[in-house]
Amino acid sequence: MKNIMTKSVYFIMALSMIIGCKTVQNANKAQKGAVIGATGGAAIGGVIGNNVGKGNTALGAIIGAVVGGAAGGYIGSRMDRQAERIEEEIPGAEVTRVGEGINVVFNEDAGVYFDTNKSNVKGTSATTLDKMAGILKEYPKTYILVEGHTDSAGAEDYNMKLSQQRAESVTNYLIAQGISPGRFSTKWYGEAQPRADNATAEGKAKNRRVELAIVADEQLRQEAQQKTGGE
Repeated sequence: MKNIMTKSVYFIMALSMIIGCKTVQNANKAQKGAVIGATGGAAIGGVIGNNVGKGNTALGAIIGAVVGGAAGGYIGSRMDRQAERIEEEIPGAEVTRVGEGINVVFNEDAGVYFDTNKSNVKGTSATTLDKMAGILKEYPKTYILVEGHTDSAGAEDYNMKLSQQRAESVTNYLIAQGISPGRFSTKWYGEAQPRADNATAEGKAKNRRVELAIVADEQLRQEAQQKTGGE
């Protein structure tokens, strides 16, 4: 699988990010982005704790949800299979296995894109999200963080609102496909979290994206503790 890391690599990556960031900060304090939960966000907030890492908020959220030990390995093995399914069904998506979670990036090349200044899901984007919803149904013991990002074209305040609308649009679409609202938390960051250089058209296309962080829910965490004897 082209983007899925081996366990040794992604644990090293997670550790490096923690050391590099020095601290894991709360999104409400560190970013301009706001946070909503489809049903208040309490459930996923209890696991992720609204933690983000500098430079990549989705990966920071995954690191913030780490259980560790044998229980973490149990969770990781299940995330391996889920990540494989995403790559199989949505070849264009950028799928990265990190620690005990999955980071999925949908940009224009991954089949989730929006018309200029629009936020409604349609066409190819709907087809991609239908496939994503099917996989989320196969693996129900997870929480999903949905993030919206834009490029730097246009006013900063406008981009913030647009990223909010797009992130909420993706969340609402997945809920409409039968995914429990309680599994979701939604954040948006406008142009504040670029992945590439906004000075180029290619870079801007990469920055116009929606990211997902998928982590174990309380049920899976408890199952992992029970199966591994709490180690």
